[in-house]
Amino acid sequence: MSLSDLPFDLIVRGGTVVTPGGTARGDVGTREGRIAAIGDLARATAAAELDASGLHVLPGVIDPQVHFREPGLVHKEDLATGTTAAVLGGVTAVLEMPNTEPPTTTAAALADKVAAARGRVRCDIAFFVGAAAGPGGDNAEDLDDLEVLPGCAGVKVFMGSSTGRLLVDDDERLARILSRGRRRVAIHAEDEARLRARRHLAAEAAHPRAHPQWRDVETAVTATWRILALARRFGRPIHVLHVTTAEELDLLALCKHVATCEVTPQHLTLAAPECYERLGTLAQMNPPIRDARHRDALWEAVRSGVIDAIGSDHAPHTADEKHRPYPQSPSGMPGVQTLVPLMLDHVAQGHLTLERMVDVCCAGPARIYGLAGKGRLVVGGDADLTLVDLAARRTIRNGEQATRVGWTPFDGMKVTGWPMATVVRGHVVMRDGQVLGEPVGQLVAFTDTMTPGRPLA
Repeated sequence: MSLSDLPFDLIVRGGTVVTPGGTARGDVGTREGRIAAIGDLARATAAAELDASGLHVLPGVIDPQVHFREPGLVHKEDLATGTTAAVLGGVTAVLEMPNTEPPTTTAAALADKVAAARGRVRCDIAFFVGAAAGPGGDNAEDLDDLEVLPGCAGVKVFMGSSTGRLLVDDDERLARILSRGRRRVAIHAEDEARLRARRHLAAEAAHPRAHPQWRDVETAVTATWRILALARRFGRPIHVLHVTTAEELDLLALCKHVATCEVTPQHLTLAAPECYERLGTLAQMNPPIRDARHRDALWEAVRSGVIDAIGSDHAPHTADEKHRPYPQSPSGMPGVQTLVPLMLDHVAQGHLTLERMVDVCCAGPARIYGLAGKGRLVVGGDADLTLVDLAARRTIRNGEQATRVGWTPFDGMKVTGWPMATVVRGHVVMRDGQVLGEPVGQLVAFTDTMTPGRPLA
């Protein structure tokens, strides 16, 4: 008996399967958490089957930028609620950010997060370590050791202040960070000196419509220019997060040999000033939502290939916190559960093809950070699948959000396209809006460190 004759653990039957070789009707068979066959499996048997008739079967969507707030800020979110929101939204793996309390800047803090995830996360996960500066907190000499620990997604640098107390804003310390280690460094690119000099604009306006004036185009461009120069100097790959300006894209297009970049669904969907007038501080995030000129430039960059990935920047705050008077109100919004619906709606509107969506939501994050076995629907890869109905018409609702804060800036938005099932390493963890089974999430494995994934359960 050959391997192909053995029963499968799961067969996903009758869907339209999106693979690197093309899109066609077919079945997907899984064994021991990996994709074992793609094609016509009509004669094959399996312990479980999932009917995908009328659905498109995508590689598992990866959200490479989420803030799940644990430890220290669990009234906003925790690992259990955040990963529940992820799988309800069709997301099979997440990379979580370090600006918790305490921040994830040491081996012990990373180990605490890994331990906290055990038996509680519904999708696969890894955690960034944060670069820290200043007396008693400088970890630049340790980052090359920290970045290869099990469960570590890499190093995150905040060049401008945002939620939390992580900040590295001077070129000397940035140079020390980029001169050590070898993995791609994730960058929040806003110039801290300019933010401090212009903060009075936000206080004087006392309305979130001033957010893109305070954190203006030059604030973003100056920081991106500085970090690109340092990355080129040291030959260190970087990934610029949540790009928001046309001017940054011009720079990044010239530096693809050293820099990849990412955009959020909210920057592709919302535009100033309308979003601030309608949503108030619920539209406040860092870097800010800008006007339609920049949104149009982001879309052109998605279509042309300058943008490498989509990340939600899921950053929840409670409604009470968000409704504080601006600028005392915190920046950030939930997004991991709405990433797939929003991007499918953009597919329906013709802003990008389904294949391009798969590239930026699945293959792109895996390629950028070296996620082993993820991002492509191929034999031998992890059996991570996102099943979507391209024709489903739904309305995004606050009441359906699993995030602990219970709101989304897209409440009431009608979309075309919806995630119908989520499969994580062969386990059906969501079907028709219902979370199934016990948490099965594991640590993501990375090819660039040769660090294997490890079970968390």
